Amino acid sequence: MVGKYKVITLCGSTRFKEQFLEAQKRLTLEGNIVISVGLFGHSGDEEVWAPGTKEMLDDMHKRKIDMADEIYVINVGGYIGESTRSEIEYAKKNGRAVRYLEEI
Repeated sequence: MVGKYKVITLCGSTRFKEQFLEAQKRLTLEGNIVISVGLFGHSGDEEVWAPGTKEMLDDMHKRKIDMADEIYVINVGGYIGESTRSEIEYAKKNGRAVRYLEEI
């Protein structure tokens, strides 16, 4: 089967690792190509906090947004942190649709 698949980049706090994995699975099964985070710094991936690494990962995530048709925000309990806010603004500025796990 060859199809046209929407590309979705997941955004949100890495403290919500379980919700990231659930969303990735669900969106994939719905027929989307899903791009996610590479590390979960707030869920135990200590490598994130090495000098310069978080800045690199934040920049890399913006490139992932560039590759996407839309972003899907993992906003458990309505939580949207500073990094995620900047990703939402970046996505909107660059014409990407924004969807949320929980209504805002």
